[in-house]
Amino acid sequence: MWKQKIPYLIGDPVGVSFVTGQGTSGILCGADGDKLYVLEYLYHTQFALKQYEYQQIQDINPFPNCQ
Repeated sequence: MWKQKIPYLIGDPVGVSFVTGQGTSGILCGADGDKLYVLEYLYHTQFALKQYEYQQIQDINPFPNCQ
């Protein structure tokens, strides 16, 4: 299950897919009992820490290394 990946991915760039079929990407900053916290780029020099409830999430994956 994707929740087991969380401790290994905190501080890393991740892609998050939602049950709606949409997704987002950013730095996984943390998680608590029912929410995931992702730092996302907005534009120019602006970033936002967004929170997503676990029930919204289908999967979470680390970014691959550059080849």
